[in-house]
Amino acid sequence: MPADLRVMVADIFASALKAADPYACVLPHTEKLRTLVNARNLKRVVVVGFGKAVCPMAKALEDRLGDIITAGVIITKHGHSGGYRFKNIMVREAGHPVPDEKGLRATAELMALLEQCGSDTLVACLISGGGSALLVSPHDRITMADKQKITTMLLKAGADIHELNAVRKHISKVKGGRLVDLAHPATVVSLILSDVIGDGLDVIASGPSAPDASTYADALAVIEKYHLSPDVPPAVMRLLQDGAAGAVPETPKSDHPVFGHTENIIVGSSRLALQAALAKAGELGLEAKIVSSRVTGEAKVVGRRFAREALALRRAPGMKGPVCWISGGETTVTVTGSGRGGRNTELALAFAMEIEGVEGITLLSAGTDGTDGPTDAAGAIVNATTMQKSSEKGLDAAAYLASNDSYTFMQKTGDLLITGPTGTNVMDIQVIIITG
Repeated sequence: MPADLRVMVADIFASALKAADPYACVLPHTEKLRTLVNARNLKRVVVVGFGKAVCPMAKALEDRLGDIITAGVIITKHGHSGGYRFKNIMVREAGHPVPDEKGLRATAELMALLEQCGSDTLVACLISGGGSALLVSPHDRITMADKQKITTMLLKAGADIHELNAVRKHISKVKGGRLVDLAHPATVVSLILSDVIGDGLDVIASGPSAPDASTYADALAVIEKYHLSPDVPPAVMRLLQDGAAGAVPETPKSDHPVFGHTENIIVGSSRLALQAALAKAGELGLEAKIVSSRVTGEAKVVGRRFAREALALRRAPGMKGPVCWISGGETTVTVTGSGRGGRNTELALAFAMEIEGVEGITLLSAGTDGTDGPTDAAGAIVNATTMQKSSEKGLDAAAYLASNDSYTFMQKTGDLLITGPTGTNVMDIQVIIITG
């Protein structure tokens, strides 16, 4: 067993990433697509995709189906193309989590390709986390600036992915099943790497190829929940209000005829990653368990709760250890300060403050995509030394937490976890090791 528990939690996290490898997740499904092409005598195979993991997903398709792929456009986050080159698939990079003009242009290119598809075409649609921001085409009644503003407002308010996407789908020309409508009458098969709790097809990347269960009224309810109405761009409010009143067509629902030519397949998810982490922890001699695959809530609140539960076990009579708790999900951050950070570093900072002075507890909290909010870190690894270093450097941890400046704090204590883009995206993972 490594003497440094920081090494151990990092090894467990690395095993989780390996299990969620997008290339490996897509590869088993390529033969199904070839069989479909042959059975229906289709003449064209078009690849479209969007998300942080779309490049390795597309590489799996090209390696197995390169001889029949006729065209393609995929969109990934800036810095996530990983040097991938394709024969007939164009790679575009765009902004995330707030959409940008490059995303707008790339989506227009993707939409133009879909509009050329006919009944003789198979559209292989690759979807992974981050797709909501990368696939961007605002409704004709609003501007790109409107979309950027409402997205930023919802992120800062702490809206969860379901709430965020309910709004996104109703101010878009491509989300909430509308992408399939563009491709009609082509056959569409979507291969999806899930980054949402429960793997809801209508939530992942805002469900561009799935029936939409949410409504304009739901989108308005999200705005009201976070008291954003006075500051929402007027054009956005008018669109949502007109939609709720029935003056604007709803997103396609489950009875829409376009879904008769559509199949959505989950090829990978957080569950695979968590099971791999569990197996690795066992190999390392830990008494391990998955405590939750559905972690949600305010990041700092979750961090404190995890710490208190770990402290209770650490102090329990007869505790021998070592014990490993593994969890996954996606917390949120309500931004009230002007600092720099993400949900994982914020969770880790709250955790570190709670376990101050207690040895034998180590936490890793990190995004599986390698980025935590608008930073270059995946997250952080903390233990008792975190607050010791903080004290030595004269850092006020509570002030950093209050100003949402967890990245800067962890940078100064040396506790950031920086992996670079991982090529996958199946939400966040926490690994906690507690020794006796």
